[in-house]
Amino acid sequence: MEPQHFTSMPISRRGFLQSATVVSGAAVLAGTAPAHANAPQPDSGAACEVGSSTVAFDGSHQAGVQTVPAAQLNVIGLNLRAGVGIDDARRLFSLWTEDARRLTQGKNPLGSLEPEMVSNPSNLTITCGVGPRFFDIVGKSKQRPSWMNETLEFSKDQLRPEWGQTDIVLQVCCDDPVMLAFATRHMIRSSVDYAQQVWLQQGFLNAPGVKEPEATPRNLFGQKDGTVNPRSEEEYDAQVWIDDDDDSPKWLRGGSCLIVRRIAMNLDKWEKLDRESREVAVGRTLNSGAPLGQEDEFDTADFDKKDGLGLPVIDPRSHMALAAPPSDAPQQKLLRRAYNYDAPPLPGSEELSNAGLVFCCYQKDPRKQFIPIQRRLDASDRLNEWITHIGSAMYAVVPGTEEGGSEPYWAASLLQS
Repeated sequence: MEPQHFTSMPISRRGFLQSATVVSGAAVLAGTAPAHANAPQPDSGAACEVGSSTVAFDGSHQAGVQTVPAAQLNVIGLNLRAGVGIDDARRLFSLWTEDARRLTQGKNPLGSLEPEMVSNPSNLTITCGVGPRFFDIVGKSKQRPSWMNETLEFSKDQLRPEWGQTDIVLQVCCDDPVMLAFATRHMIRSSVDYAQQVWLQQGFLNAPGVKEPEATPRNLFGQKDGTVNPRSEEEYDAQVWIDDDDDSPKWLRGGSCLIVRRIAMNLDKWEKLDRESREVAVGRTLNSGAPLGQEDEFDTADFDKKDGLGLPVIDPRSHMALAAPPSDAPQQKLLRRAYNYDAPPLPGSEELSNAGLVFCCYQKDPRKQFIPIQRRLDASDRLNEWITHIGSAMYAVVPGTEEGGSEPYWAASLLQS
């Protein structure tokens, strides 16, 4: 089965003239565009600063993980079709990588008839991961990471099958929703002979220029989400990127583990709380994001501090207190890339909205990071009164690529061995 690029039979020119005002593909923005990781900085006088910005595709790690989060997210779960084997998977990943490399750099994929759609890449990144069943399908069960044997379902979860595990995941992020939609559509249709889309989860953050590039984004509860994320290269190496010292197969060096959780948030019930009660549940002030009893978002939390009545300033059951790594397990840290979703209300629901988080988190080994954290949160997090986990999936995020090198396409070292 050969890769399918997209061509079309020639069509005649239409016999009419249409007058139109020509509008540039990206709005002229003030000089407040975010400085994305690996993105070249445009000239100060350039129009469409965000639209022309690109993020490097090739490298030792895939883009879209350590990259500053773009404003828009599409996460696509796909299953391989019946009869697909390792040769087909190799063709698919080779085709996908070629197309993603071009799309992210503002170049038209081979065979596409719509070059004008890619002229504003807008910090597009496309990141690929594979699920547990993928290894069985391609005959590489022994190369599956041992941490993929873990079950990601906890006692308070109400998981829905439509948001469950798939064979492949594509995380597509972009600052322009039109470019995001085109890239998503292209990646899905280019895989149609080999894979079938199971779900699509869409999310959003503040638009470019609304906040400082490195500022922590807010979720729909109004809280800053991701304050304790790694920030230095050393922290990413310690928490996110798999290396020779980790309990993962050799082919995955430079990759990571991605967990995607869909978290429904009951805004109607949350909004009945007074502001102080909301801050107690989170463990941080809402305006600055500072730990209760501190002044700045990045101040160290003092979990031993007491108020005038001798009670803890930070509730031990607050979300922040339970998510913080205990003194005997400092490795319980990870990268959070959570996006908001706001869908139409569910039919028959009395809630005014259907909102929540597409919670994407990256780490070396979920057994040492996400799972112990989530067990504590599942057991006694005060936020459990207002949130419900309704989707869960885990993926091995494959290492970065090198055009013309030893890793020319996604998972080449796995699929070529």
